[in-house]
Amino acid sequence: MSTPHKPASATIARLDEMNQRALLGGGEARIKKQHEGGKLTARERVDLLLDPGSFIEIGRFVTHRCTDFGMEQQKVLGDGVITGHGTVDGRKVFVFAQDFTVFGGSLSGAYAQKICKLMELAMKVGAPVIGLNDSGGARIQEGVESLAGYADIFLRNTLASGVVPQISAIMGPCAGGAVYSPSITDFILMVEGTSYMFITGPEVIKAVTHEEVTKEDLGGATAHASKSGVCHLTSPDDRACIAQVRELISYMPSNNQEDPPFKATQDPPQREVPELDTMIPLESNRPYDVKDVVRAVVDDGHLFEVAEQYAANIVVGFAHIGGRSVGVVANQPAVLAGVLDIDASKKAARFVRFCDCFNIPLVTFVDVPGFLPGTDQEYGGIITHGAKLLFAFAEATVPKVTVILRKAYGGAYDVMASKHIRADVNLAFPTAEIAVMGPDGAVNIVRRKEIDSAADPIAARAEFVADYKEKFANPYKAAELGFIDEVIYPRTLRARLSSALEMLKNKRDVNPPKKHSNIPL
Repeated sequence: MSTPHKPASATIARLDEMNQRALLGGGEARIKKQHEGGKLTARERVDLLLDPGSFIEIGRFVTHRCTDFGMEQQKVLGDGVITGHGTVDGRKVFVFAQDFTVFGGSLSGAYAQKICKLMELAMKVGAPVIGLNDSGGARIQEGVESLAGYADIFLRNTLASGVVPQISAIMGPCAGGAVYSPSITDFILMVEGTSYMFITGPEVIKAVTHEEVTKEDLGGATAHASKSGVCHLTSPDDRACIAQVRELISYMPSNNQEDPPFKATQDPPQREVPELDTMIPLESNRPYDVKDVVRAVVDDGHLFEVAEQYAANIVVGFAHIGGRSVGVVANQPAVLAGVLDIDASKKAARFVRFCDCFNIPLVTFVDVPGFLPGTDQEYGGIITHGAKLLFAFAEATVPKVTVILRKAYGGAYDVMASKHIRADVNLAFPTAEIAVMGPDGAVNIVRRKEIDSAADPIAARAEFVADYKEKFANPYKAAELGFIDEVIYPRTLRARLSSALEMLKNKRDVNPPKKHSNIPL
């Protein structure tokens, strides 16, 4: 009987030595510098992201092919990016982590091939791709080969869009062409103080436009979270950022052919919420925080909000209702009265389309006085940008449940997942006002002559306003026409949403055959 072949000790020793070199990346000194800068190493980040012991690395021994500028003497195993797969809460994910200790994390042709191979495998398997970005950009020594590598990655990002979720965590520099890969992905997270994104840096801006700006003010986490809307979530450090990635991915399926994972809860789906009976002010111009309404009805009161600091007049995020993952879209009366403007329309449209890509039901809370007027909005293209949100809701085939809390005026009523653009279940509180415009504005137009000719114009106007409110500033005309399925007692909202989502769980709807739609960009 033959005995199994045992490799010679020398070959094992060589493998051990190569593994040790690869695990050290750019070496102890650069690892120390990374830590001193408040950042974890690429491998530490991967270990935090994935379930313990689940990481399987791909391409650990890959090196670059450059022979110019003495680069043939500077080869590091892995070449500055760690690629592989593992699990998050037991679910398969693919991850790449750029290693700033190796050539500043700069991208080479070989480095790009590692990422492309990973993304192609993720699409075949049907699992999310998570990118941990920390790179100085293209490797200058490789010239056009590094630029080609970026374009190769951009193509894979585009082909994977809507097939598997893609999440980008910016955990260091990300500049120039490197920013386009994260921008194509579904969600971008940034770390405050240590990460930044921009097309051109402060030095170039100063040379060209004479503006002086710091990296942080130009492309830091706060700037992109509150001003540009590029960033969806911020965190104070690497650990918090990775915790956000883990939670974010828990709301979404692994690919576009699956449903989101079910999360068991002890929160009864039919639970009544008595505080909702008085939470919505009767005065239509009085503000309140719509997040209080959302948290009152979702499982365990937990809303995972995204893009919180940008276009705060609309709220978007993930939650569970009866254990089912849902995408929440809600007008925010506490900010700009909940009006829709350019930024709010873009923010919500992008979110709605993501949910539709990945079979996440949409629950929409409506309290909207209309679109924001003004020359800035008109010249900025509010017509086109507002149409994005309309288009996104209309195109979506996932279950769509809408509740009108108070105001739903004008075209904004149509846009906010109304029955007319294929919402499945449309509910309204008794406080709902569904009309072309508010009573005061409407009376000024349709009763102007009668008011002007009345003996007491003030009294006549008040009478006309009261009459308009009785006839139109309520949900009953819309319910009479079938545009509202039910006017509900506010305390029953959680139960109604749970029942609607249960009823719609097997919903199937399709759009007409086409190559793809042409959303108004």
